Amino acid sequence: MNIDLIITEMNFGGAERALTQLAIGLRDRGDDVRLFSFGKLPTADSLPKGNDRLVQQLHDEGIEVTSGGVQTSRGFLPATIQLRRWLARRPGSLIQTFLWHANVLGILNASSRQPRVAGIRVAEPNSLRLAVERQTLRKVDHVVCVSRAVETFAQQQLNLSPDRTSVIPNAVDVDAFASADPIDWTDLGWPADSPVVLFVGRLHTQKGLEHLQRTVERFAPEDSHRKLVLIGNGPLQNELATWAKQVSGDRVRVLTWQSNIASWIAASRVVVLPSRYEGMPNVILEAMAAGKPVVSSRVEGSQELIGHDPNQGFELNDDTALVHSLERFLADEDLATQTGQANQSRVRSQFTVDAMVDAYRELYAKIVA
Repeated sequence: MNIDLIITEMNFGGAERALTQLAIGLRDRGDDVRLFSFGKLPTADSLPKGNDRLVQQLHDEGIEVTSGGVQTSRGFLPATIQLRRWLARRPGSLIQTFLWHANVLGILNASSRQPRVAGIRVAEPNSLRLAVERQTLRKVDHVVCVSRAVETFAQQQLNLSPDRTSVIPNAVDVDAFASADPIDWTDLGWPADSPVVLFVGRLHTQKGLEHLQRTVERFAPEDSHRKLVLIGNGPLQNELATWAKQVSGDRVRVLTWQSNIASWIAASRVVVLPSRYEGMPNVILEAMAAGKPVVSSRVEGSQELIGHDPNQGFELNDDTALVHSLERFLADEDLATQTGQANQSRVRSQFTVDAMVDAYRELYAKIVA
């Protein structure tokens, strides 16, 4: 099959990583794959360091990557014209779009003769975006959702009939995370055996980080050796960095995105994700693959990942339950290890990259048949 993948940008992130896994997997199965990114492609000189990793993987695999070069909203018009020409070169290709801008602009500029598949990756309650996407998705053959909860959201909010949607969850390279060497906490000036609560993700209101700010004195009091590390970039970065400095006892660090996330996860005691909404968060899959327990709000795809263990979840806005769940793993290293091992077995059996690619390919074959 000729398959054209379209995405909003290719900075290192969850959706971008899933698309890279899909592109390489399809190519390995004999499909002719190429990719269009509206955003300017990151380079080796881009910050944060390693942000170009996915683009480099695609280049190394010989997959054609084209960029519309968008850096500001004004860049979308010329990029859309470029996309239209790019699509016209292979008018019979199946189109798969990832993320909102790609869903809208990719679908609207495709030929009516081209099979079109959109991807919904998050249950985002944005009324304007939903209204635009609702109209656009009338033109697609099928919509892939990353979790059952996102599928329900899409059917209800985007007026999609059940026969036009399906669920293909994200995947994780288990071995890459299971074999990662942990970082040394002494590099941060902390004891090597510090029990660390780790958050990895965008520093944005979506992620519910105020829950950690409100409760850090309860799960990591100053008279303990416990620590909290927040890793990521985003609009709350400066605010969180200022707050971290105000927390006494050098208990909290806020770091920009790190290229060796697997090593940070490997060194942590527990990974936390108190999000307001999600799709199917890669960081939970990665923590589980690394053999770590997680503590996550029970929202959308997060709930589907941790549903096998009620002790790894808490109801959104329930700070007491959040602290209780963290305390269980911080106070009992053996329990943390046992829970992490069960998590690793779960993702190894249910969330592999091969299974994800095969599911997409099976769907594409049905659509083009």
